Formats: sequence, structure tokens, C-alpha cells
Amino acid sequence: MFSEPYMVHAFVAGTVIAIVSALVGTFVVARSYNFLTHSLSEIAFAGAAMGFWLGFAPLMGMIALTALSALAIGSLENAKVKSDNVTSAISALAIGLGILFLALGHSSSSSATGILFGSVLGISLSDIYLLLGMAALVMALILFFYRPLSLLAFDEEGLLMSRNKKGLLRIFFLLIMALSVAISSQLVGSLLVFVLVTLPAASARTFQKSFVGLIGMSMFFALFGTWMGLSLAYLTNLPTSVFIALIEVGIYLMSLLMQKMN
Repeated sequence: MFSEPYMVHAFVAGTVIAIVSALVGTFVVARSYNFLTHSLSEIAFAGAAMGFWLGFAPLMGMIALTALSALAIGSLENAKVKSDNVTSAISALAIGLGILFLALGHSSSSSATGILFGSVLGISLSDIYLLLGMAALVMALILFFYRPLSLLAFDEEGLLMSRNKKGLLRIFFLLIMALSVAISSQLVGSLLVFVLVTLPAASARTFQKSFVGLIGMSMFFALFGTWMGLSLAYLTNLPTSVFIALIEVGIYLMSLLMQKMN
């Protein structure tokens, strides 16, 4: 399997994506931003379609639109507007724009499938360099702002900041989420981003209580699902995202069962 260069590229990219998704996902689950993650994935679809239409890398389109949407959602959330309603409106608009961009760009059905369900087995070396750069940026930001972000996730009342600074921190975290969604879309597609961003962290809560433990267990589940998914995709010639989704959902259901038994 590893004699094939495309599989080496896929495993490198998948490992990077799984680590970043699990790290950000721990904060996402703690803040109950699961619905927002799903909405940002729909916005990522529109961004990738825009990239195809305008002739630049779909990943750059994902980053641009998800970041702009995160800024809009964060600003409106601070303005005493129901955040779920705002998020729903923006994601609905994004789906419509994504379909429009695909039609305007005369994109093939394979391009649309790649956006929706991922195409990591066809990832190039230049794509890996871009992913590594983005992943390094996300991880550096989280490490640098680890304490305020962890307080924002678990103890916002204990965060000794003014209301305006808390609002800026929320927007900053939404931008980190947007980057992680764009990164994760490369592996599982825009429709299944929540599988890697939210499910490993949600499963980890059954087994770990400390925040560092949650991050570690979340990364373990994300890496296990990714590596197994890539291996099964190679053996069966079926889409990687199918196996990753099945494995992560299976782990999550097992964690729920263990919660009931305890």
C-alpha cells in the first residue's frame, strides 16, 4: 500500500487533518458549536464551488467563504440576534450559491462529488504543503491562546475580560473553526466535516474528564478512523469518507452505550 505515492500523500494529509480536526473539535464540543460546524461545512461547499468557477484552488475558496461567514456569524451573535437563526440563514444562502457556482463554472459531476465527499486519494504534494502550512497556523494559534480559549470553552464566566474582548475572542475562535472545517473538507468532504470535527471529541468525553485527556483521546479516535478508513478504501476501491464516517459513528455509539452502562 505504501509503495504507491498517492497513498503516502493520502496518509500524510489524513494524519494532519485528523490531528487538527480533533484538536479544534474538543473546543467545539465544549462550547456546543456542533450545529455551527455543520453549517460551516455547507459554506465550505460554496467556497470550493466558487474556486472551481473562478479557476483557483477550491481549498482557498473554502477558506475565504468560511472565514467571512464566521466573521458575520460572530458579529451578529454579539448583537443579541438568535445565533442559530443567523447560522441557518447563512448556510442556506451558501448552499444556493454553491449550486449556482457549479452551474456557472460548468463543473463536472466528479468535481461536485469531490467537494461533497472528499478526494484525499488524489491529493498532490503541493496540496500537502498548503495543508501543512494551514495546520501549523491553526495549532500555533491554539497553543498561543490556549488558556483564554479553554476558559471560553469551559468557564466563560471565569474569563476575566470585558464584554468586547470576550466577543473578539469568540470571533477569533470562529475563524479557527472556519480554517479547521476547510482543512477537514479535504479528507471527508464538506458534507461530512462534523464526522471528524465533532464525533471524536464527543466520544472522548466518555473516557476522559481532563481537558488535556479529552484532546489526546479525541486525536486517537480521529487518527484511528482516518487510518482505518484510508486502508479500507485502498483495499475495496470505495470512497474513504464512507469508512471514516462508519468508524467514527461506531465509536460514538459505543461511547454512548458505555455511558448508559456506568
